[in-house]
Amino acid sequence: MLVAAIEVTSFAAAPPSDPPLATLARAETAAGQGVASYELYAELDAETHRIRGKGVIRWRNASSVPQRELWLHAYLNAFKDERTRLMRRGEPDGFRGGTSLGHHGSLEVHRLRARELDAELWGGVTYGEEDDETDVRVPLPREVAPGESLTLDVEFTASLPSVMLRTGYAGRFHMVAQWFPKLARLEPDGRWAHFSLDRFSEFYADFGDYDVTIDVPEAFLVGATGAPVGDLSEGGRRRVRFIAPRVHEFAFAAWDGFEEVRQLAGGVELVALFPKGEGEEADLELDVATRALAHFAERYGPYPYRRLTLVRPPREAAEAGGMEYPTLITTGASTRFRAVGLRSIEAITVHELAHQWFYGLLATNEHRYPYLDEGLTSYAELEVMERFWPGNSGFDGFGFRVSEEAAYRIAAADAEGRGRVDRASSEFADGHAYGGLVYARMATTLRTLARVYGEERMQRALGVYARVHRFSHPRPMDLVAAVKAEVGEAAAVALTAAVEGGSVDVRLDGWESHPDAGGGFVGTVSLRREGAVVLPVEVDVRSARGSVTRLRWDGVGEQGILPWRGDAPMASVLVDPDDRILLDARLEGRASGGPKTTPRVWALAACLAQLGASIVWP
Repeated sequence: MLVAAIEVTSFAAAPPSDPPLATLARAETAAGQGVASYELYAELDAETHRIRGKGVIRWRNASSVPQRELWLHAYLNAFKDERTRLMRRGEPDGFRGGTSLGHHGSLEVHRLRARELDAELWGGVTYGEEDDETDVRVPLPREVAPGESLTLDVEFTASLPSVMLRTGYAGRFHMVAQWFPKLARLEPDGRWAHFSLDRFSEFYADFGDYDVTIDVPEAFLVGATGAPVGDLSEGGRRRVRFIAPRVHEFAFAAWDGFEEVRQLAGGVELVALFPKGEGEEADLELDVATRALAHFAERYGPYPYRRLTLVRPPREAAEAGGMEYPTLITTGASTRFRAVGLRSIEAITVHELAHQWFYGLLATNEHRYPYLDEGLTSYAELEVMERFWPGNSGFDGFGFRVSEEAAYRIAAADAEGRGRVDRASSEFADGHAYGGLVYARMATTLRTLARVYGEERMQRALGVYARVHRFSHPRPMDLVAAVKAEVGEAAAVALTAAVEGGSVDVRLDGWESHPDAGGGFVGTVSLRREGAVVLPVEVDVRSARGSVTRLRWDGVGEQGILPWRGDAPMASVLVDPDDRILLDARLEGRASGGPKTTPRVWALAACLAQLGASIVWP
């Protein structure tokens, strides 16, 4: 339930009482966790789709280098005209979003004054890229020393575009994301991690504390990052104040067409906002979120916030769906997909919820290392989906059962040869490469390591990684170190090779057997491996009498010759009988004399992969 209403007469005024969440926020800031904190007032004009904003930004130079500049993200300027980097990209080609805007968006800053410097800063700004005002350099009149803080008074107008690429409006529905002037992250070595908004770029920012009052028409319901601590209606308007400690982004949805349902999941309040008539979908999302929240908390550490909001956009605003923000996710898809066997609603809900860890609590540089966000999230999604719906986590209908893992495997195989997984989001040529590599190939790599070296060991590695780097900004070396410590050096080497664009193809090169002088039969199995990813592989040899002997090759070198002894001549050989090496894109040449993969099942998995890419890759 909403807390008792409090009057918010000034965004800079202290609250009349101290909510527990605000107390926690100040304690965490005092402990050095808050680097960039925001106290904002946002008034939404639902007719013009503009937000009048003002507030205070508090920033601390947490680097070791004095600073003579700030860098800000002004993401809404990506929708300003056809010349921006985002719009110049052209059609998405396999990824969300289009290039046709019914209404353009922008972020106009009217004031940015530094109190400690007694200076207005906005007049001297420049931009990181010609014809693109999303990456803003703000020069400072003097150096700001390490450890020194600035208090910035800001006023701005955010004009929302017609809904596109995570943000905007459709009718009276408003998804307000990337809407305020936001500080880029300053790395410990004094370099700013700043970039223009690209189609595949997402977020990278410091943790801080957010205190945001949202002013909307009185009939509107609001879902936002954090938890409400005040709700006041007067004069036909409604003001809801949200407190969000220790987060690195703030977004909200506002609409007078929402219905709302709430339920508890352990100590977390789940809030579902959804269009009228879509209660069945909302109930399903709440059920899935309740189960997945407990699972992820066990795997990757407890969910540290008291509230999680699930926003289900209306159909005309589908572009706003399938997205993650701290303590708020947007969902999507329809029960129509479920009626024909697709678990799209479940998959989107699980995927976005997993982002509360791999994005929310582990705030990696998504622009430079998108696979640390989407790849690990996709792995977590696959693991949960298969746990909840074993064997039919992707599709269950018309007599077929297909796991989501199989669909991801097909997408990963299709992406083989498209280059490195480990590259900046702006370096991907199209959406097919981005989705296939960052989502599917990274997830399939991790699933392969889990199947080859042991599910428990991989779970332990990712659990350690998530807990050790909670509320920080881990890099690829941190993930590799966790895999090396918990799974082994060979697994860490294989992971590195895979993200660098390596592949693996293990196939049967030949086999033969003959009588042994001792009365049995002996022989050899010859295997060949191509690609930079080295993985151990098992082989089942079946004799003419039906007995099966399992052999193992460490995968080192281009060829492995395995000795065999049995009670009758060899009848068949099957490479990777338990199908552990999911990263192997070519299944031909893995069996001789044994069963073959059912073509119809793989064809269905391929179709599921194509449909899943369009529904789940947000």
